Amino acid sequence: MTRADTHQAIEAVWRIEAARVIAGVARMVGDVGLAEELAQDALLAALEQWPAEGVPRNPGAWLMTTAKRRAIDQIRRRERFEARMPDLLHPDTAEDEFEAIGEDTIEDDLLRLIFTACHPALTAESRVALTLRVLGGLSTDEIARAFLVPGATAGQRISRAKKTLADARVPFELPTGADRTARLGSVLEVIYLIFNEGYSATAGDDWMRPALCEEAMRLGRVLAGLMPAEPEVHGLLALMEIQASRSAARTGPSGEPIVLLEQDRSRWDRLLISRGLAALSTAESLGGGTYTLQAAIAACHARAATAADTDWHRIAALYAELPPSPVVELNRAVAVSMADGPAAGLAVLDPLLEEPSLRGYHLLPTVRADFLLKLGRRDEARAELERAASMTRNERERALLLDRASGV
Repeated sequence: MTRADTHQAIEAVWRIEAARVIAGVARMVGDVGLAEELAQDALLAALEQWPAEGVPRNPGAWLMTTAKRRAIDQIRRRERFEARMPDLLHPDTAEDEFEAIGEDTIEDDLLRLIFTACHPALTAESRVALTLRVLGGLSTDEIARAFLVPGATAGQRISRAKKTLADARVPFELPTGADRTARLGSVLEVIYLIFNEGYSATAGDDWMRPALCEEAMRLGRVLAGLMPAEPEVHGLLALMEIQASRSAARTGPSGEPIVLLEQDRSRWDRLLISRGLAALSTAESLGGGTYTLQAAIAACHARAATAADTDWHRIAALYAELPPSPVVELNRAVAVSMADGPAAGLAVLDPLLEEPSLRGYHLLPTVRADFLLKLGRRDEARAELERAASMTRNERERALLLDRASGV
């Protein structure tokens, strides 16, 4: 194996094993930031040794053992080390214990890491950045590129997140009871934020960033494996997989956006749809929730062979079951329009024009323009499309809206 091949192997192993290594070390040291540093030390050791010695038979175990040996060294330097962890004074015994750690312990460590990285003490931006860093194994530059921010900004978010957790003495543990329920909501929110930024980029030249969608779905699958009895974990996974199934059909040859009703459904990924529908069935059998309802809406589209076959009355009813919000009401207006006509949709939508939270939301005038066009009110529709174009920060979307306005 050449040096280049070895480095590619190390990169692949790191992407797969990084979260487990960080989680395992964090259980020892109680500090996510320090655990990541120790895991990075193990990665550097691999980069130094593997090209000369070859890739170990179990590279993940090699990284874990190396990182934990460095953790032992760190713990030895701490004050009151003997009082806190006297068994670590005997490294041979400690290493035997590390080797005896089973899959259940590793899964518990991963859960602790997920809940810690998504702790509500952090801002939403910091939670996303830290999750992608410690659970996704993405570099700071990769995170910066994904969210179109300078590398320094991404680095500051990650550093600030680690410092906040350390300063607040956030324990590396699984929450219980009501706290666990509340914290799970934060975890799911972070994963869905990552997915949505990949599915519909808020800014920049690209309509989608598929790598972020893939990362979010990977995290969702990990979480579903770790928490199989939580309905909303399966509900979110179902929602992401069904939505992601449309990715290949959402852009044209030049990267231009293609709206849902105009997509070539033969290009939808049937495997992702089947996996999403299976996850939805699991979520519904466990009681479901908000993400499950959203997944059920996505499933209505996935089950329709053509746009004309879509059960819009069912979709409108599902939106009515969701917790009320301006965005939910906007989406319900679309479904009502498709089910009962544009005038009915406009009656639902127009009260939202006074909603402060939607004043800068470009989809409100975009949707309103569609209704107005169907009603023959072309001048009003053109004005709404131009207004929507002035609001969006995504260049592909702006171009599409302006092109539509010029054709009205």
